[in-house]
Amino acid sequence: MPPAQPVVLSIAGFDPSSGAGVTADIKTLAAHGCYGLGCITALTVQSTTGITQVQPVSGQMVAETLNELAADFSIAAIRIGMLGSGEVVAAVAKFLKRSPRANIVLDPIFKSSSGAVLLDNAAIEELKKVLLPLATVITPNVFEATALTGLEVRNLAEMKAAASRLHDLGAKNVVVTGGDVTGDRPEKAIDLLSAEGSNGTFSQSEFASDRVRSSSTHGTGCAFATAVAANLALGKQLHDAVVMAKAYVKKAISRAYPLGKGQGPLNHLYRLEEQPRPVQDSFTPTREH
Repeated sequence: MPPAQPVVLSIAGFDPSSGAGVTADIKTLAAHGCYGLGCITALTVQSTTGITQVQPVSGQMVAETLNELAADFSIAAIRIGMLGSGEVVAAVAKFLKRSPRANIVLDPIFKSSSGAVLLDNAAIEELKKVLLPLATVITPNVFEATALTGLEVRNLAEMKAAASRLHDLGAKNVVVTGGDVTGDRPEKAIDLLSAEGSNGTFSQSEFASDRVRSSSTHGTGCAFATAVAANLALGKQLHDAVVMAKAYVKKAISRAYPLGKGQGPLNHLYRLEEQPRPVQDSFTPTREH
């Protein structure tokens, strides 16, 4: 019998183009050898060209879905993406307080890349108050870090300052993703990990990689956060989980196919194309008498 497959829960919105949200998370988890569960927090009308409509799911429906899944599965990690409303934020926070053993990756999504508002200011304040302290790690991009801290984040020094402020707000570990920052090294995509040490201090590490020029970048934040959750579920330490997630996203962008008329999705399942094809066993058919 094969070993048990780590189970990872995605709590996020539904993107019908499958570049982001729950369906993209399921692909990312499958690519990492994990079994993905999904709790949809909002329905959207969107494609690679942007979002035109968002309809949040009720907090009660989200709560009942989460409780049903937790009663049936042993969940190793949870990735939280778009929540859609303050009601859903509260429902998720209540659920997380009963899930202390799971690795919790909070990807605080407030706006789409096309500018659609996905969480109002009151709900953002609620998220800061009740969800930040519950997460194992949060993975804001520079715009989300600005929304959470009120600090401008335009370069590495400001990324470090924002991470420190997020610790003050209750975050244990922070990864500020800097794909949107050019700064002094425009050819590099730099992420910053600010991690909690055993003595209550925080250490900050930079992760730089060559920037991939591509229009297939829809859902990169979702893929990164979900890859971190998958690697934590697989038993990796946070530092290694971040390194491996960054490498996965870079490769998924570089191996993406041009899809749609706008900002296309990355290739979440590129690893399937790298697997050697199994050799078919030769056989000689027998003639029936």
